[in-house]
Amino acid sequence: MKHRKFYLYFLLFQLIFWSALSYFPLYIETYYSNGIYPIWAKTVRTIFGWIPFSLGDVGYGLVLILAAKWSYQTLKNRNWNLGFWQVIRVFSIGYFVFYVCWGLNYSREPLYKKLGLKHEYTPQQLYNFTYFVLNKTNALQQQITQNRDQKVSLPFSQHEALQSPIVGYSALPSSIVYEQYKIASIKHSLFSTPLSYMGFGGYLNPFTLEAQVNTNGPGYVLPMTAAHEMAHQLGYASESECNFIGFLAAIKHPNAVVNYSGYTLALRYCLHEWSERDPKLAKLFIAKLNPGVLKNFQESELYWAQYETPIETGFKWFYDSYLKYNQQQDGLNSYSKFIDLLINYQLQYKEGF
Repeated sequence: MKHRKFYLYFLLFQLIFWSALSYFPLYIETYYSNGIYPIWAKTVRTIFGWIPFSLGDVGYGLVLILAAKWSYQTLKNRNWNLGFWQVIRVFSIGYFVFYVCWGLNYSREPLYKKLGLKHEYTPQQLYNFTYFVLNKTNALQQQITQNRDQKVSLPFSQHEALQSPIVGYSALPSSIVYEQYKIASIKHSLFSTPLSYMGFGGYLNPFTLEAQVNTNGPGYVLPMTAAHEMAHQLGYASESECNFIGFLAAIKHPNAVVNYSGYTLALRYCLHEWSERDPKLAKLFIAKLNPGVLKNFQESELYWAQYETPIETGFKWFYDSYLKYNQQQDGLNSYSKFIDLLINYQLQYKEGF
């Protein structure tokens, strides 16, 4: 019994300890996110990055099989007491490993503070930025296809699309990327179809640090999705910050299709913001889009529409609660907060993108 209670006490201790550490973001930023973690992450990516398939997905698959077997045996034998303590032991160990391997990044210093950015913008600034991104998106679509009516498709393989943001990351300043991203570990997710039902384009495995990308969807989004997950690999937990960093990496790439992948994401969030603030103005912006850009947007909408089920709603509620528990107070809405970062970064650093 003492052995069993140890894991319960250890779990309770962790709940208090990890929460207490969140009040010291500067220390976590200095000693973990920019100290221990980069060494650990580079080592893990070196170990697992060369494997052509997702080892993390295989591990999760085995866990699900073992969990199903355990559940069957527990229900069959009605050994509820033993089952309870087994769950506590597994969860306590897993919780510890998660935070040590990656989870402490949730409590690091916000990026806007590190870069000295404001955390708000005016309607006029949003208007100017939307117009700028819209024009860039139209210009790239025209450059790539030589036809305003044609949607953009990947001119290279999915594997090349997933690896493409690495070049863009090499151009980012050290104030954003502490370590140069040289050792890749970006994989096609073996759970791409389940991810589609959940409503997600990818995820980071915090144990193997493999960036998993859902490759079932439209090809033009893949470079930006990969760039987003790579930011998670580099220790950024905030979804808005990963969108921001991934966007910068995508638009600094020499290939126009990779640029287009980044700009279309930013444009979609700008248009969503206007649809909430001023639907009439949002329609005016949409009317200025090249037909080929609209076809890409429609391609994405049609793809995700076929996977809209209660599963997605339930999983997003769970993930929203999970983010809020881990210091991301905006939950899933934090994805759209990267527009704040983009506008103020452009204003602060006179970055023309």
